[in-house]
Amino acid sequence: MAEHTEWRQRKLTASRYVYWWADGIYSKARMDDKLCLLVIIGVTDQGHKELLAVEDGYRESHDSWYELLSGLRSRGLNVGPELAVGDGALGFWGALAKVYPQTRQQRCWVHKTANVLNKMPKHVQPKAKADLHDIWMAETKEDAQRAFDGMLERFKHKYSKAMECLAKDREELLAFYDFPAEHWVHIRTTNPIESAFATVRLRSKRSRNCGSRDTTLTMVFKLLQVAEKRWKKIKGFRRLAEVITGVVFRNGIKVSDQLDRMAA
Repeated sequence: MAEHTEWRQRKLTASRYVYWWADGIYSKARMDDKLCLLVIIGVTDQGHKELLAVEDGYRESHDSWYELLSGLRSRGLNVGPELAVGDGALGFWGALAKVYPQTRQQRCWVHKTANVLNKMPKHVQPKAKADLHDIWMAETKEDAQRAFDGMLERFKHKYSKAMECLAKDREELLAFYDFPAEHWVHIRTTNPIESAFATVRLRSKRSRNCGSRDTTLTMVFKLLQVAEKRWKKIKGFRRLAEVITGVVFRNGIKVSDQLDRMAA
């Protein structure tokens, strides 16, 4: 607990993160006490993944996220990431817009897929899942937009709530096309957090009902620190410098490269 307290008060003045993955992870601290862990993993300007925040939140609320993000800024993290990736939890996005208003938003396609499919009957889900895959795996944003329109038209009359769920985050779901193509595999989903929590969940399950909220929080913190040592750099990390300096990308390719190809 002392280590976690010291870690969460560390100075961040020299830190610079290009991408964030953020999520609220629920864990049973005791049988009658459900703990919500607010977790952020960042990508440094050198491409390393780093554990940035692990806090005890309250149902991913706006106030909990705002307190966490404000704390990061007060400790010296004055510049937010270029892109933050997360699910549709409004608490995080509302707080992010206040603390780091320049940060672009990318909705997680894994979370969105699950949310859309949950609003459709099971016999339709395989086809709908394939259509969703065609959107976020499209080679260009224009192709993704066409696939998006096609799916909305195909299902809007019978499954309007599912299509409303999909359509409301359209811009944020396709934000990744404005970043290097090498990074797409990393920034379309919150998989880095999900992968990191695979072993955490296993350990937490075995330790269920054996600790307080504080001991569960610190156990998760230490497990994530151990996992962090095995995290690899993201693909195409050398392009992070271009993202930071504001180089424009279209469909994952630097605009100047596209113009050179057209001229050739």
